[in-house]
Amino acid sequence: MEKATFAGGCFWCMVTPFDELPGIGGIVSGYTGGHIENPTYEQVKTGTTGHAEVVEITFDPELFPYERLLELYWQQIDPTDSGGQFHDRGSQYRTAIYYHNEKQKQLAKESKKAIEESGRFKKPIVTEIEPAVTFYPAEEYHQDYHKKNKQHYKEDREKSGRDEYINEHWQ
Repeated sequence: MEKATFAGGCFWCMVTPFDELPGIGGIVSGYTGGHIENPTYEQVKTGTTGHAEVVEITFDPELFPYERLLELYWQQIDPTDSGGQFHDRGSQYRTAIYYHNEKQKQLAKESKKAIEESGRFKKPIVTEIEPAVTFYPAEEYHQDYHKKNKQHYKEDREKSGRDEYINEHWQ
């Protein structure tokens, strides 16, 4: 099993595309990339800790290759928005691929280049590709939020504009 870490705005919305797929062993919502240890949601949401909301995915590369994870990832975000994602604004909602080894780094760079060259987006691709650093799991109530709080998740996602964006650019 390997790990993949992606920032794509609200971590609640980044769980569902990968959830329950063959070869996915688990998905944990959390924080990475900041300058304080063991941050809380209340701290991260201020945008002052340097952390991004992320999902850490445990996967079997034989059943679900990293390339497929990257393909799904790009289809969940606006890679041209440096100010956050959809209605979630601030650096804590930035997009980034955090690689765990050199192969992931290379594949991430290749996938970003392919997106840049695709002509799909009019603005530059700003998604960062950075080495994975310490990952802090989010509080328990954030884990599997889409299952625990179905109605609130559905309402929040509908208001966010994410699905309209995805449909416009990928469907």
